[in-house]
Amino acid sequence: MKRIPTRSLKSSALALPAFLFLTFLFLGMDAVAAKAAQQPNVVLILADDLGFTDIAPYGSEISTPSLTALANEGIQFTNYHTAASCAPSRAMLLTGVDNHRSGVANIPESIPPAQSSFDSYQGVLGSNVVTVASLLEDAGYHTYMAGKWHLGKERHQLPSRRGFERTVAMADTGADNWEQKPYIPIYKKANWFADGEEMELPKDFYSSRFLIDKTIEFIDSNREDGQPFFAYVPFQAVHIPVQAPQEFIDQYMGVYDSGWEQLRQDRLTKALELGVVGQGTAMVEMSTTQDWDALPDDRKRYEAKRMAVYGGMVAAMDFHIGRLIEHLKATGQYDNTLFVFTSDNGTEVSGTPDPSKAPARVFVASQGYTSEYETLGLKGSFNSISPSFASASASPLAFYKFYAGEGGLRVPLIIAGQSVLNKGELNHALSHVTDITPTILSLAGVKAPDGRFGGRPIEAMIGRDLMPIIRGDVERVYAEDETIGYEVGGNAALFRGDYKIVMNRGPVGDRQWHLYNIVSDPGETEDLADAMPERMQVMLRAYEQYVLENGVLPVPVDYKQVYQVGINGLREVYGKQMLVLLVSMLILVIFLVVGRSITRR
Repeated sequence: MKRIPTRSLKSSALALPAFLFLTFLFLGMDAVAAKAAQQPNVVLILADDLGFTDIAPYGSEISTPSLTALANEGIQFTNYHTAASCAPSRAMLLTGVDNHRSGVANIPESIPPAQSSFDSYQGVLGSNVVTVASLLEDAGYHTYMAGKWHLGKERHQLPSRRGFERTVAMADTGADNWEQKPYIPIYKKANWFADGEEMELPKDFYSSRFLIDKTIEFIDSNREDGQPFFAYVPFQAVHIPVQAPQEFIDQYMGVYDSGWEQLRQDRLTKALELGVVGQGTAMVEMSTTQDWDALPDDRKRYEAKRMAVYGGMVAAMDFHIGRLIEHLKATGQYDNTLFVFTSDNGTEVSGTPDPSKAPARVFVASQGYTSEYETLGLKGSFNSISPSFASASASPLAFYKFYAGEGGLRVPLIIAGQSVLNKGELNHALSHVTDITPTILSLAGVKAPDGRFGGRPIEAMIGRDLMPIIRGDVERVYAEDETIGYEVGGNAALFRGDYKIVMNRGPVGDRQWHLYNIVSDPGETEDLADAMPERMQVMLRAYEQYVLENGVLPVPVDYKQVYQVGINGLREVYGKQMLVLLVSMLILVIFLVVGRSITRR
């Protein structure tokens, strides 16, 4: 028998493990590639201050073909609730944790001194929570953000330190849409950052176009490696200042000449036709809505254009969303992408009822803006909609941004993609902003952390996975006896089944608790507190428990949000200079008082 050389035996012995190692290596790489192929891309789009019926799928006259197409390819939630203020809603959206437990009990600009010494009242995202971006990045996703952050502007608080691989972020509550400047005098400058470093905006900047340009750039930068991506696009639209390119404004000139009362009714009619609200839905008339017919013609003309610019800004946002969708289709990524579209809160109502008044003109001019009719909404123009048109924007709901009425809390939510089996359907069950992160994690096959992440303890998520609804397995994810509590700035609510208790402070609210069935009566027209005293008491006790468990602090009796924003803004801009000025004025007053007393002697 022929003898096999010893060297050949040794070579074979060495080759076998190497062969097995390479085999397992390639199998492992194939498994990783297969997992990446199965994990969908996720695009989370957040509008700013968008009202419940501001887009066509929910009853708007504003043409939004991109969002309409997503609604047809997905599921519309008609009973989805967020916070009534931007930073608290963003904190819950990105973490699945109640805003009082994540450091963002209110926007930092509105927190009174009596609350500001508490950790949960800093107005910035705490280190005790982890963002959906961090969790997805840890699971192999590329993570991108382009837009408004408003969860902290110190270096360690920026999105580049909170799980986002590439970022272009505006850190403030708002900013101009045409150039890099602040929109109100509580900021020294518009704080924009790129990957954690201060940046300068391009000369041809318009916010909605720029944010989609950057999103496409980020996605393309890693497209060839085959890894999935998570793209967060929080628009500035339609936060004040309300601005839009002329070609979009022109589409809505004349549309609002019939006024806000007619628009509010028209949107209710359309929402009923679409099934967004149930038959029999009624509306209340807000005390802040003026009589359109009593206005002089020149004022009607001006108000109609203010709203035309608003419509143009919504349409421009939709157009640029369409550009992103078309890019994903052209690059073969659309079919493996889930889209989530919603708003951070209801319609903004800070716009002055009459911009022609002297105080409004002085304010606008002090910021380097004009408010002339001819250039309204263009570069250098400050525009907003009035409280009257804000009520139409939220139709048929009551109240608006900052308040806990449905107009402040209930906003559109569209989830679209291949994972949605019941495409084109409407879901009327209660859903909440804290549900978004658990839903995205479930879709991506990423497990939510159990009490710890990155070597530190973190708050547990309270939101629910909406995937059973998206797959068509169930109609609701909250049981009839489960509750969701809410409080921001002293305005409060608690949801349980189809019911809601709510308390709104002044100047628009009455500071009393009310009970509504928000499924049959989303307009909050019939208070059921007296008819259902037992349910009312059960829900009030549940709210008290929510307050205790989440460290909700009472606002000062004389708390006024707008006033507090002004005081905090002066402190932010002038710092010690303001304190020196106040001390100097106090000393001067003391000298005057003492001088008068000496003279009298």
